[in-house]
Amino acid sequence: MEVFVAEQNVPEDEERDALDETALHILALVNGQPAGTARAVAKAPGVIKIGRVAVRAAHRGTGLGAQLMRAVEGAHPGAACMLDAQLQAMNFYAKFGYVAEGPVFDDAGIPHRRMVKQPA
Repeated sequence: MEVFVAEQNVPEDEERDALDETALHILALVNGQPAGTARAVAKAPGVIKIGRVAVRAAHRGTGLGAQLMRAVEGAHPGAACMLDAQLQAMNFYAKFGYVAEGPVFDDAGIPHRRMVKQPA
């Protein structure tokens, strides 16, 4: 909530959704305190959508985001993955093999683009 709602002004009611109940949530702790998070939602057999990837400001640049991505992908071995990347985060996801697909679109007032990664 801190990253999306407080920093990026995403309305809180848009941040929470019904998918939270069935999604896999990964929480990264540093010294016992929440530092980052990611979630994965099954979209179809063998296909997941990764979302809500966020790292608190104090922990950015430490590799924590990469650890979150490895953890969420590792929890679904062999799955095709998709995510809706904020434009400024596209290079980050490209490092993990994600490729942009389709046009830029708006989500909560922030430009995004779909990115996909096929299983190896």
